[in-house]
Amino acid sequence: MGARRQPPITSPVANTNSKIGLSTSYGYRQLSSEHYAAAVRKLRPDIVVGLADIPFGQETISIKRKDKMSDRTEVWTRDLIAKRNGINEDEPQFSIFAPILPISQDLQSWYLEHLLDDMVNDISGVAIYDAYLLDDLPEALHKLPRLSFHVPAGPHELLRQTSLGMDLFIIPFIADATDAGIALDFTFPAPQKPDSATSSARYSLGIDMWLASHAEDATPLTKGCTCYACTKHHTAYVQHLLMAKEMLGWVLVQLHNHAILESFFTGVRTSLENGTFDQDVAAFEAYYEPSLPEKSGQGPRVRGYQHSGSEHKHMAKKNPKAFRNFEKDGVLQAIHGQQPNAKPEMRDVIDDEALVGLVGLENMAPGDLEVENLKLEDDKS
Repeated sequence: MGARRQPPITSPVANTNSKIGLSTSYGYRQLSSEHYAAAVRKLRPDIVVGLADIPFGQETISIKRKDKMSDRTEVWTRDLIAKRNGINEDEPQFSIFAPILPISQDLQSWYLEHLLDDMVNDISGVAIYDAYLLDDLPEALHKLPRLSFHVPAGPHELLRQTSLGMDLFIIPFIADATDAGIALDFTFPAPQKPDSATSSARYSLGIDMWLASHAEDATPLTKGCTCYACTKHHTAYVQHLLMAKEMLGWVLVQLHNHAILESFFTGVRTSLENGTFDQDVAAFEAYYEPSLPEKSGQGPRVRGYQHSGSEHKHMAKKNPKAFRNFEKDGVLQAIHGQQPNAKPEMRDVIDDEALVGLVGLENMAPGDLEVENLKLEDDKS
């Protein structure tokens, strides 16, 4: 459980000393550390990621702002630990992963010092936002599991982070591939290349389900895959569902993609145990393309959090204005109760409801408002 999804949504609501700004189903709000700790205690997830003061979306962060990031994160981590320690022994416990900020060790030294001196025995792991700062991690924290929030672009990046020492991962590219209609197709360690293949040829990391060649393909998405989609349906059927915009199509692709990643990590663990990880990584890089296939078809409806906040500023309003300006250049444009009408003969006609807006106009000075061209007309039965 964490306060922000990954990749994060940039929030126009700024963080404060006691709250962070984030996007919710009710719009942009501020979440206090106390409220977050209370929600954690009620929901009892297995792993809780502490609040981190990270200003997402900013290209440059000042030294003063980085100091504030360290101070706030230290206070919020203490609050979460204190809330957990207040739980009765007979109640279910949860593991706390302390965030490590994506700034140099020197700039968060105050936070790391207090983490090591006062909180290291109360945390079960660390959440890393920049995988390439692992070398700066204090030695005393190396024994703890490391959860990576450094978003990987594909399986190659997962292997690179594994070699750096990451233990747990968030993998948004699974859903991204599913939305694009890409069925992942890779294994680790990579299989042997057939003799007919050239040494420089590489295989794709996924299958573009929008290609016309799949329309009559009665084979599984991936040969040998034991997922529900591959054992119960064939490629042509899944493509038919996607072409018909049936959500079942994306559900089946998502089930398949999760099965591919599960098998992938099983292979990674086996390779580490056998001591052949480096050789297997080199073979994987030589066998597969460096990136996932590009999207060629139309995915499902874009969800709200996938829109950036800046996009909404430039979107046209859903409905046109109900009223024109009340007065423009000294001429009455519209009065409450009168809807704009394109018919010339009805432009200056107002009904009984609009008379409320005329109360008191007879005492206005000439030139302030011109009403002599208006015609009053009773409602007709």
